Amino acid sequence: MKRLLIIPVILIVLSITACTTSPTGRSQFLLVSPEQAISASKEAYVQTLKPLDDNGKIDNDPAVTKRVKLITGRLISQAIKEYPHTRHWEWSVKVIDDPEMVNAWCMAGGKMAIYTGLLNKVKPSDDELAQVMGHEIAHALANHTAEKMSVQMASQIGMVAVAVAVSDTDYGGAALSGAALAASMAIELPNSRIAEQEADQMGIELAAKAGYNPNAAATLWEKMARVGGGSPPEFLSTHPSPGNRQSTLRGLAPKMMPYYQQKIARPVYPL
Repeated sequence: MKRLLIIPVILIVLSITACTTSPTGRSQFLLVSPEQAISASKEAYVQTLKPLDDNGKIDNDPAVTKRVKLITGRLISQAIKEYPHTRHWEWSVKVIDDPEMVNAWCMAGGKMAIYTGLLNKVKPSDDELAQVMGHEIAHALANHTAEKMSVQMASQIGMVAVAVAVSDTDYGGAALSGAALAASMAIELPNSRIAEQEADQMGIELAAKAGYNPNAAATLWEKMARVGGGSPPEFLSTHPSPGNRQSTLRGLAPKMMPYYQQKIARPVYPL
Protein backbone atom coordinates (compact mmCIF):
# COMPACT_ATOMS: atom_id res chain seq x y z
CA MET A 1 0.00 0.00 0.00
CA LYS A 2 2.86 2.34 0.89
CA ARG A 3 4.48 1.67 -2.47
CA LEU A 4 1.28 2.61 -4.26
CA LEU A 5 1.54 6.00 -2.61
CA ILE A 6 4.89 6.45 -4.37
CA ILE A 7 3.13 6.74 -7.76
CA PRO A 8 1.68 10.24 -7.39
CA VAL A 9 4.89 11.38 -5.68
CA ILE A 10 6.96 10.21 -8.66
CA LEU A 11 4.68 11.99 -11.12
CA ILE A 12 4.78 15.21 -9.10
CA VAL A 13 8.58 15.11 -8.83
CA LEU A 14 8.91 14.49 -12.55
CA SER A 15 6.59 17.37 -13.41
CA ILE A 16 8.68 19.71 -11.26
CA THR A 17 12.14 18.57 -12.34
CA ALA A 18 11.44 18.15 -16.05
CA CYS A 19 10.74 21.80 -16.87
CA THR A 20 13.26 23.72 -18.97
CA THR A 21 13.30 26.57 -21.47
CA SER A 22 13.78 26.48 -25.25
CA PRO A 23 16.04 28.95 -27.13
CA THR A 24 12.97 31.10 -27.87
CA GLY A 25 12.02 31.27 -24.19
CA ARG A 26 9.23 28.70 -24.43
CA SER A 27 8.70 26.44 -21.44
CA GLN A 28 9.47 22.79 -22.27
CA PHE A 29 8.64 19.61 -20.41
CA LEU A 30 11.57 17.23 -20.84
CA LEU A 31 11.72 13.83 -19.21
CA VAL A 32 14.69 13.12 -21.49
CA SER A 33 17.63 15.50 -21.18
CA PRO A 34 19.23 17.01 -24.31
CA GLU A 35 22.36 14.99 -23.52
CA GLN A 36 20.39 11.74 -23.32
CA ALA A 37 18.64 12.58 -26.61
CA ILE A 38 21.99 13.24 -28.31
CA SER A 39 23.41 9.95 -27.09
CA ALA A 40 20.32 8.02 -28.18
CA SER A 41 20.24 9.80 -31.54
CA LYS A 42 23.87 8.94 -32.22
CA GLU A 43 23.03 5.26 -31.86
CA ALA A 44 19.78 5.59 -33.79
CA TYR A 45 21.52 7.40 -36.66
CA VAL A 46 23.91 4.50 -37.16
CA GLN A 47 21.09 1.96 -36.97
CA THR A 48 18.99 3.93 -39.46
CA LEU A 49 21.72 4.49 -42.02
CA LYS A 50 23.61 1.18 -41.91
CA PRO A 51 21.13 -0.93 -43.92
CA LEU A 52 20.79 1.92 -46.43
CA ASP A 53 24.56 2.20 -46.74
CA ASP A 54 24.87 -1.56 -47.12
CA ASN A 55 22.47 -1.32 -50.07
CA GLY A 56 24.35 1.56 -51.68
CA LYS A 57 21.69 4.15 -50.89
CA ILE A 58 23.88 6.80 -49.25
CA ASP A 59 25.64 9.73 -51.00
CA ASN A 60 25.46 8.19 -54.46
CA ASP A 61 25.72 11.40 -56.47
CA PRO A 62 28.90 13.38 -55.67
CA ALA A 63 27.50 16.62 -57.12
CA VAL A 64 24.30 16.39 -55.06
CA THR A 65 26.21 15.45 -51.93
CA LYS A 66 28.61 18.36 -52.43
CA ARG A 67 25.72 20.79 -52.83
CA VAL A 68 23.90 19.56 -49.73
CA LYS A 69 27.06 19.58 -47.61
CA LEU A 70 28.08 23.05 -48.78
CA ILE A 71 24.71 24.57 -47.88
CA THR A 72 24.39 22.61 -44.66
CA GLY A 73 27.97 23.45 -43.71
CA ARG A 74 27.23 27.17 -43.86
CA LEU A 75 24.19 26.65 -41.66
CA ILE A 76 26.18 24.58 -39.19
CA SER A 77 28.85 27.28 -38.96
CA GLN A 78 26.19 29.84 -38.13
CA ALA A 79 24.51 27.49 -35.63
CA ILE A 80 27.81 27.02 -33.82
CA LYS A 81 28.31 30.79 -33.76
CA GLU A 82 24.84 31.32 -32.28
CA TYR A 83 24.93 28.29 -29.96
CA PRO A 84 28.59 27.64 -29.00
CA HIS A 85 27.81 24.44 -27.11
CA THR A 86 26.97 22.79 -30.45
CA ARG A 87 30.64 23.01 -31.43
CA HIS A 88 31.02 19.69 -29.64
CA TRP A 89 28.21 18.02 -31.58
CA GLU A 90 29.21 15.39 -34.10
CA TRP A 91 27.44 17.10 -37.00
CA SER A 92 26.67 14.94 -40.00
CA VAL A 93 24.47 15.06 -43.10
CA LYS A 94 23.74 12.25 -45.54
CA VAL A 95 21.83 12.14 -48.81
CA ILE A 96 19.59 9.07 -48.94
CA ASP A 97 18.78 7.75 -52.40
CA ASP A 98 15.01 7.31 -52.35
CA PRO A 99 13.29 9.02 -55.29
CA GLU A 100 9.81 8.67 -53.76
CA MET A 101 10.56 9.95 -50.28
CA VAL A 102 10.07 13.70 -49.93
CA ASN A 103 11.59 14.23 -46.52
CA ALA A 104 14.50 15.52 -44.44
CA TRP A 105 15.25 15.36 -40.75
CA CYS A 106 17.73 16.25 -38.05
CA MET A 107 18.12 14.28 -34.86
CA ALA A 108 19.49 15.64 -31.61
CA GLY A 109 23.18 16.45 -31.86
CA GLY A 110 23.03 17.46 -35.53
CA LYS A 111 22.54 14.04 -37.14
CA MET A 112 20.85 14.87 -40.48
CA ALA A 113 19.57 13.28 -43.64
CA ILE A 114 17.75 14.45 -46.75
CA TYR A 115 16.12 12.22 -49.37
CA THR A 116 16.61 12.53 -53.11
CA GLY A 117 12.83 12.55 -53.50
CA LEU A 118 12.70 15.99 -51.92
CA LEU A 119 15.48 17.28 -54.16
CA ASN A 120 14.01 15.83 -57.35
CA LYS A 121 10.32 16.52 -56.77
CA VAL A 122 10.41 19.85 -54.96
CA LYS A 123 13.44 21.06 -56.95
CA PRO A 124 14.48 23.61 -54.32
CA SER A 125 16.79 26.48 -55.16
CA ASP A 126 19.86 26.81 -52.91
CA ASP A 127 17.99 29.39 -50.85
CA GLU A 128 15.01 27.05 -50.49
CA LEU A 129 17.21 24.07 -49.66
CA ALA A 130 18.83 26.19 -46.96
CA GLN A 131 15.34 26.78 -45.52
CA VAL A 132 14.73 23.01 -45.41
CA MET A 133 17.98 22.26 -43.61
CA GLY A 134 17.81 25.37 -41.45
CA HIS A 135 14.36 24.31 -40.29
CA GLU A 136 15.66 20.83 -39.48
CA ILE A 137 18.71 22.15 -37.62
CA ALA A 138 16.38 24.41 -35.65
CA HIS A 139 14.50 21.34 -34.42
CA ALA A 140 17.77 20.03 -32.99
CA LEU A 141 18.81 23.39 -31.52
CA ALA A 142 15.45 23.67 -29.77
CA ASN A 143 15.70 20.16 -28.29
CA HIS A 144 12.63 18.94 -30.14
CA THR A 145 13.97 15.37 -30.34
CA ALA A 146 14.22 15.28 -26.56
CA GLU A 147 10.76 16.81 -26.36
CA LYS A 148 9.18 14.17 -28.62
CA MET A 149 11.05 11.38 -26.82
CA SER A 150 9.68 12.79 -23.56
CA VAL A 151 6.12 12.68 -24.89
CA GLN A 152 6.63 9.04 -25.85
CA MET A 153 8.11 8.16 -22.50
CA ALA A 154 5.55 10.14 -20.50
CA SER A 155 2.97 7.59 -21.63
CA GLN A 156 5.09 4.93 -19.97
CA ILE A 157 5.62 6.76 -16.71
CA GLY A 158 2.42 5.46 -15.19
CA MET A 159 3.39 1.88 -15.99
CA VAL A 160 6.92 2.45 -14.73
CA ALA A 161 5.61 4.03 -11.56
CA VAL A 162 3.49 0.95 -10.97
CA ALA A 163 6.57 -1.20 -11.51
CA VAL A 164 8.36 0.85 -8.85
CA ALA A 165 5.43 0.31 -6.53
CA VAL A 166 5.60 -3.47 -6.86
CA SER A 167 9.34 -4.01 -7.29
CA ASP A 168 12.74 -2.47 -6.72
CA THR A 169 13.18 -1.63 -10.42
CA ASP A 170 14.75 1.76 -11.08
CA TYR A 171 12.06 3.71 -12.96
CA GLY A 172 14.62 5.97 -14.59
CA GLY A 173 16.46 3.06 -16.15
CA ALA A 174 13.22 1.43 -17.23
CA ALA A 175 11.87 4.61 -18.78
CA LEU A 176 15.03 5.14 -20.78
CA SER A 177 15.38 1.58 -22.01
CA GLY A 178 15.19 1.50 -25.76
CA ALA A 179 16.15 5.18 -25.99
CA ALA A 180 17.71 4.70 -29.42
CA LEU A 181 14.41 3.27 -30.66
CA ALA A 182 12.59 6.26 -29.19
CA ALA A 183 15.01 8.62 -30.96
CA SER A 184 14.38 6.83 -34.26
CA MET A 185 10.64 7.03 -33.76
CA ALA A 186 10.91 10.73 -32.89
CA ILE A 187 11.84 11.65 -36.46
CA GLU A 188 8.75 9.81 -37.72
CA LEU A 189 6.29 11.46 -35.32
CA PRO A 190 4.57 14.75 -36.18
CA ASN A 191 5.98 17.84 -34.53
CA SER A 192 3.64 19.92 -32.44
CA ARG A 193 2.28 23.16 -33.86
CA ILE A 194 4.36 25.09 -31.33
CA ALA A 195 7.53 23.18 -32.27
CA GLU A 196 6.90 23.88 -35.95
CA GLN A 197 6.43 27.58 -35.33
CA GLU A 198 9.61 27.60 -33.29
CA ALA A 199 11.59 25.81 -36.00
CA ASP A 200 10.19 28.18 -38.64
CA GLN A 201 11.28 31.22 -36.66
CA MET A 202 14.72 29.87 -35.75
CA GLY A 203 15.33 28.26 -39.14
CA ILE A 204 14.59 31.31 -41.28
CA GLU A 205 16.84 33.44 -39.06
CA LEU A 206 19.64 30.87 -39.14
CA ALA A 207 19.46 30.68 -42.95
CA ALA A 208 19.40 34.46 -43.34
CA LYS A 209 22.46 34.85 -41.12
CA ALA A 210 24.19 32.15 -43.18
CA GLY A 211 23.56 34.18 -46.35
CA TYR A 212 20.35 32.67 -47.75
CA ASN A 213 17.38 34.74 -48.89
CA PRO A 214 14.57 34.56 -46.27
CA ASN A 215 11.92 35.06 -48.96
CA ALA A 216 12.66 31.47 -50.01
CA ALA A 217 10.96 30.13 -46.87
CA ALA A 218 7.48 30.92 -48.20
CA THR A 219 8.21 29.72 -51.73
CA LEU A 220 9.59 26.46 -50.35
CA TRP A 221 6.34 25.66 -48.58
CA GLU A 222 4.34 26.62 -51.65
CA LYS A 223 6.35 24.08 -53.65
CA MET A 224 6.03 21.49 -50.86
CA ALA A 225 2.25 21.86 -50.84
CA ARG A 226 2.09 21.18 -54.59
CA VAL A 227 4.10 17.96 -54.43
CA GLY A 228 2.29 14.65 -54.23
CA GLY A 229 -1.17 15.67 -55.38
CA GLY A 230 -3.72 13.90 -53.21
CA SER A 231 -0.98 12.13 -51.25
CA PRO A 232 0.98 14.67 -49.19
CA PRO A 233 4.74 14.12 -48.94
CA GLU A 234 6.20 12.49 -45.85
CA PHE A 235 7.72 15.83 -44.90
CA LEU A 236 4.24 17.27 -44.34
CA SER A 237 3.21 14.35 -42.14
CA THR A 238 6.09 14.95 -39.72
CA HIS A 239 6.04 18.72 -40.22
CA PRO A 240 2.33 19.61 -40.16
CA SER A 241 1.70 22.81 -42.10
CA PRO A 242 -0.75 25.30 -40.60
CA GLY A 243 -2.82 27.06 -43.24
CA ASN A 244 -1.25 30.41 -42.46
CA ARG A 245 2.33 29.15 -42.61
CA GLN A 246 3.27 30.85 -45.88
CA SER A 247 1.80 34.16 -44.75
CA THR A 248 3.61 33.89 -41.41
CA LEU A 249 6.91 33.22 -43.17
CA ARG A 250 6.30 36.10 -45.56
CA GLY A 251 5.77 38.29 -42.52
CA LEU A 252 9.02 37.11 -40.96
CA ALA A 253 11.09 37.58 -44.13
CA PRO A 254 11.39 41.42 -43.97
CA LYS A 255 12.57 41.15 -40.37
CA MET A 256 15.25 38.67 -41.44
CA MET A 257 16.32 40.58 -44.54
CA PRO A 258 18.85 42.80 -42.69
CA TYR A 259 20.72 39.67 -41.53
CA TYR A 260 20.79 38.38 -45.11
CA GLN A 261 21.87 41.71 -46.60
CA GLN A 262 24.59 42.15 -44.00
CA LYS A 263 25.93 38.68 -44.75
CA ILE A 264 26.03 39.02 -48.54
CA ALA A 265 27.48 42.54 -48.30
CA ARG A 266 30.60 41.30 -46.54
CA PRO A 267 33.66 41.22 -48.79
CA VAL A 268 35.08 37.80 -49.60
CA TYR A 269 38.87 37.70 -49.63
CA PRO A 270 40.78 35.06 -51.59
CA LEU A 271 42.64 32.52 -49.52
